[in-house]
Amino acid sequence: MPNLEARLDRLGITIPEAPKPVASYVPSVAVHSGSLVFISGQLPFEKGKLMATGRVPGQVSIETAQKCARQCVVNGLAALLGEIGSFERLRRVVRLGVFVNAGEGFAEQPKVGNGASDLLVELLGENGRHARAAVGVSSLPLDAPVEIEFTFLVD
Repeated sequence: MPNLEARLDRLGITIPEAPKPVASYVPSVAVHSGSLVFISGQLPFEKGKLMATGRVPGQVSIETAQKCARQCVVNGLAALLGEIGSFERLRRVVRLGVFVNAGEGFAEQPKVGNGASDLLVELLGENGRHARAAVGVSSLPLDAPVEIEFTFLVD
């Protein structure tokens, strides 16, 4: 994606260093298989801290959860960049798995996921469109409101 850095800059988004895992799995949080790169679930860490904690919508508003989902994208792109070395190799987003720390009866997980999906389309245009699952779960690591896993197509 030759213009991805310019689009990130225009939006005021800085790609951090690739996040470190918070559990026992591949240290780089990415597995490259053929032309696909699978990124482990990313939490909404910003400058080393979770942006929010708790369940949606009781403790975390849908709007805040959407912002958290956007940060998960930033962290997912950081993990991707750490794996492939340059966004020039990125061809498209294939799939997202969005997990929402959902309060009882909450059924608007797709709205939370749109925070991530909308940013990817804004950054990558048609190549940012993807398949997606958005599901509610009873808890997430560190009580994060959202966690997102990614599959990218690369050269």
